[in-house]
Amino acid sequence: MLTQTTTGPAADPTTPSRIVIGVDGSESSKTAVRWAHSLARMTGGTLQAVAAWQPYAPAYGYNSGITVPDWNPAVEANKIVEETLDEVFGTERPADLDIVVREGSAARVLLDISRDARMLVVGSRGHGGFAGLLLGSVSSACAEHAACPVLVVHGSTAPAVAA
Repeated sequence: MLTQTTTGPAADPTTPSRIVIGVDGSESSKTAVRWAHSLARMTGGTLQAVAAWQPYAPAYGYNSGITVPDWNPAVEANKIVEETLDEVFGTERPADLDIVVREGSAARVLLDISRDARMLVVGSRGHGGFAGLLLGSVSSACAEHAACPVLVVHGSTAPAVAA
């Protein structure tokens, strides 16, 4: 299992003010990042952006047995998180932002990492294959099984600006 973690205040998983964000590059996850940032500013919390990856060939489907040369899902997941955070924050990333990229199913990784968090924030729909669903399988699983409160962000409404 590959885990990549940057240093920062959120690096300690027992920090009770830690707000975990599921990030997959979708518009829904970008909105979740904005909401989590607003909540962290209001509560004095830290942020932990989390992405998960599974070893499969994206063009051929999960466990198809077909490999794509030179494709590294961990590197790709990290790139998606970095690009998402760049789009949301630009050059002004919060100093208390931590990034974790881990192998596993998105729901399981988010549930494990958020176990001791103040809150888990996820978008209502990510890059899953069923565009017609109103609540994605990851957000649904997180809402059902998380040990902490879960905010499932719907739509693209911006959060209130914290003073």
